[in-house]
Amino acid sequence: MRAMGLDLGTRTLGISLSDVTKTIASSYKTIRFKENEYEVLFPQLKQIVEEQKVDLIVLGFPKNMNNTVGDRANITIMFQQNLQQYLNIQVILQDERLSTVEATNYLLEADLSRKKRKAHVDAVAANIILQTYLDKMKG
Repeated sequence: MRAMGLDLGTRTLGISLSDVTKTIASSYKTIRFKENEYEVLFPQLKQIVEEQKVDLIVLGFPKNMNNTVGDRANITIMFQQNLQQYLNIQVILQDERLSTVEATNYLLEADLSRKKRKAHVDAVAANIILQTYLDKMKG
């Protein structure tokens, strides 16, 4: 079984998957959707969960830099609860502060064009979120 990492934005969802040993995360894809229409993501995620045999989802939790919970974090909590109910799979929140900045820096180092960075940054951020969680669990 695999773990899935998610980086939820207002119009994009970055997705990463672990290997079957839940040791290494890899970027999978980015889904684009109309702003704040999160419910359209559920059937697509269900398909990925079934095809890839996912038994755990790690969702990036966008806390403020001062460790408080703002509007984006509250939206993420609602998404977590609805997704967990829809898929009947545990959805864990993982602090994602600066994951998008880190992802952008990786892509800059890889010398990708602005257009290519924009296309991949969410999946790379999801990869960072999932890998952070996997490393934490391995101790």
